[in-house]
Amino acid sequence: MNPTANPSSHRSPDRAARPAAARRGRILAGTAAAVALLGAGTFGAVSAAAAPAAQAAPPAAPSVGKGLTRTTTHLTLAAATQAAQAALDAAKKADRQVSVAVVDRNGSVLVQLRGDGAGPQSYESAVRKAYTAVSWNAPTSELVGRLDQAPTLKDIPGTLFLAGGAPVRAEGAPIAGIGVAGAPSGALDEQFAEAGARALGK
Repeated sequence: MNPTANPSSHRSPDRAARPAAARRGRILAGTAAAVALLGAGTFGAVSAAAAPAAQAAPPAAPSVGKGLTRTTTHLTLAAATQAAQAALDAAKKADRQVSVAVVDRNGSVLVQLRGDGAGPQSYESAVRKAYTAVSWNAPTSELVGRLDQAPTLKDIPGTLFLAGGAPVRAEGAPIAGIGVAGAPSGALDEQFAEAGARALGK
């Protein structure tokens, strides 16, 4: 043996590599722990951000109490169409060109038919007559007489106090109105409107 040799120079390769391997192991372990912590923090942040979305929906609005609503009767579309067609057929039978309108209790148009050859003014007039009839629950020929005592009635928007409108009733209450316009006289218009109302009573 050489007495001058440095004993440390005779360390085996395995012993020399162990500290470096240990250091690498510690670095890798530390990195893994950091990634795990970062991941946990990210998951917690995502969970915290998503938490509000998972909250229960607000409770539904309470139902309206008893005695605060009112049920009304309305014509079906099929019934309104039947009435309008009956009025138009009556006018055709008399060789008259008219327009027919059926409105509901609120005055909204349900059905409107314009006969062949009916004048352009008849379209709107039929709607206004129907609205007037259902508003006062009376044929418009009767309502014309009321203008003598209350002439300002004719100023109410959407009304037309001329014969040609007939109400449609259910148990005495008005639920719709039929208006006819375009015949040579209001009496004829109303005759056709009444024919439409009668068609619903069969």
